[in-house]
Amino acid sequence: MLRFGILSTAKIGRELVVPAIQDAENCVVTAIASRDLAKARAMADRFSVPHAFGSYEEMLASDLIDAVYIPLPTSQHVEWTIKAADAGKHVLCEKPIALRASEIETLIAARDRNKVLISEAYMVTYAPVWRKVRELLKEGAVGRLRHVQGAFTYFNRDPGNMRNIPALGGGGLPDIGVYPTMTTRFATGKEPIRVQAATERDPDFGTDIYSTVRADFGDFDLSFYISTQLAARQVMVFHGDKGFIEVKSPFNADRYGAEEIELTNQNHSQSQLFRFQDSRQYKLEAEAFARAAQGEPEEVVTLESSMNSQKLIDAIYRASEKDGWETV
Repeated sequence: MLRFGILSTAKIGRELVVPAIQDAENCVVTAIASRDLAKARAMADRFSVPHAFGSYEEMLASDLIDAVYIPLPTSQHVEWTIKAADAGKHVLCEKPIALRASEIETLIAARDRNKVLISEAYMVTYAPVWRKVRELLKEGAVGRLRHVQGAFTYFNRDPGNMRNIPALGGGGLPDIGVYPTMTTRFATGKEPIRVQAATERDPDFGTDIYSTVRADFGDFDLSFYISTQLAARQVMVFHGDKGFIEVKSPFNADRYGAEEIELTNQNHSQSQLFRFQDSRQYKLEAEAFARAAQGEPEEVVTLESSMNSQKLIDAIYRASEKDGWETV
């Protein structure tokens, strides 16, 4: 069993990831750390975790854990990933793992010198939904892929939420722009060449709240929009000359709709529905990470893949400041 320590009592850990690790077959949470020991103990008691620490450093120095899961604010991801790696721990870090592609180079160096696994927590890449989309595209189910279309939106104007605080790494592109880009790269195995974009910022927060993007992948285009101040919506469509695939709840499985893929043929005379009941993508993520950390052959998100994802986000920001194309 891979023994996880949780670095902070953040909501995503409490509500989604810790329960998933506790349900996993090959890993377990053995420690919770917080800068407030009472909070760490309360969360540890909630999940029957045996150990609580009143500082992150104390937990990283402990031999009670083999790996850490980091759900800290985005601006702290690089710092604590490196500290965890230097302590000899494997690291599963929430996305985005960094705010600039250049920062990921320092993570690669930390991974290599400590001989540990560092992986960005893109739960979608472990979901049966996205494995099936990749399989269908590889089989040629839509023929020649020409266009991918996507959207991810929600409404949040809470000034205390980290997503609306620039100093904590807030903004729509780091939070949700990474999903249409990562899933397109994952499903197609292709990388973008250039990008056009327009971005709007909140006048009070200063964070990016709306972006519309066109990315040229050579053989096909990706167009998507994201927003932190629109009615909630998620969709991804892969459109080819023989048909198209629509992913109904592509990112937050079963929260924005059913975990379904619909494959429709060229003239709409036939459609196939692939349904995935309670796929538990966070559990699958934890189990895959644990296998990889223990040396078993397993497909996980590599830092090299994270670097390519962040290069695209960086290019979207640059493209938003100009007319025309920006090279990724």
